[in-house]
Amino acid sequence: MDISVVIPLYNEEESLPELYAWIQRVMKANGFSYEVIFVDDGSTDRSFDVIRKLADDDPEHIRAASFRRNYGKSPALNTGFGMARGNVVITMDADLQDSPDEIPELYRMITEDGYDLVSGYKKKRYDPLSKTIPTKLFNATARKVSGIRNLHDFNCGLKAYRRAVVKHIEVYGDMHRYIPYLAKLAGFSRIGEKVVHHQARKYGKTKFGLDRFVNGYLDLMTLWFTGKFGRKPMHLFGLLGSFMFVLGFIAVALVGILKLYAMNHGQHYILVTDSPYFYLSLVLMLLGSQLFLAGFIGELVVRNSPKRNDYEIEETIDLTSKD
Repeated sequence: MDISVVIPLYNEEESLPELYAWIQRVMKANGFSYEVIFVDDGSTDRSFDVIRKLADDDPEHIRAASFRRNYGKSPALNTGFGMARGNVVITMDADLQDSPDEIPELYRMITEDGYDLVSGYKKKRYDPLSKTIPTKLFNATARKVSGIRNLHDFNCGLKAYRRAVVKHIEVYGDMHRYIPYLAKLAGFSRIGEKVVHHQARKYGKTKFGLDRFVNGYLDLMTLWFTGKFGRKPMHLFGLLGSFMFVLGFIAVALVGILKLYAMNHGQHYILVTDSPYFYLSLVLMLLGSQLFLAGFIGELVVRNSPKRNDYEIEETIDLTSKD
């Protein structure tokens, strides 16, 4: 099968028939073999009833799953990725803001240009400034932290993947914003971008609020930490702990040395315990010890993890003969 189109949705009953008809036209015009996977994220309207009717009319190309309640876009995408059978997996939102006309070029970039992942870039957006300005700041931070400098729109729902990518990443929480970063951490470094058409929302209203930007930064820090220190936590906690302990030790030693100097030269001096620097030094030493112990605990957790040696092997060569 050429293409799997994964569509997560929540309360989009009005747009679904139009969206699927549009996808059908594009697929037939280009001769693709395909499937469309709808994942209903606990909709409270008639979205899944609409999907049932579409599936009755075209059972060969439609598959679907429905959550009992609303879990979020990331679990919906992860479920769709697990169901996908196509060589190329394309994701898009169900609100008609993503154009299915982009599918042929996205497919070509994966199959011919050799990309592992191609992310859409909505260069011209039909969103208010209250949404576009935070989005630009968010994407600039994501580029800096992830090191994927060629992407301008991490959060664009229109993306294309080589099948191996979606089968080797796990999208959880709100990590759908950082799928390119997840792919990079999994070893899929051929990541490209395509400018795509952004359409104004035709039905309903947006399901996302400004809280996604706050949560987005927290998720980005989580990914950065787990990607860089997930298998070696002592490298972070041990380094910080050692630095703080040594700094505190030097500081408390300096407080004692200054007192001894003042005593030997007949100068006025105060008790070590009367100096605020003594207590600040103790705090640094205690924090340093705790961070160092946190690194040890992290190493114990990693050591006992069943996935501690779970490395992604793309290809092997073994020319040894077998008896």
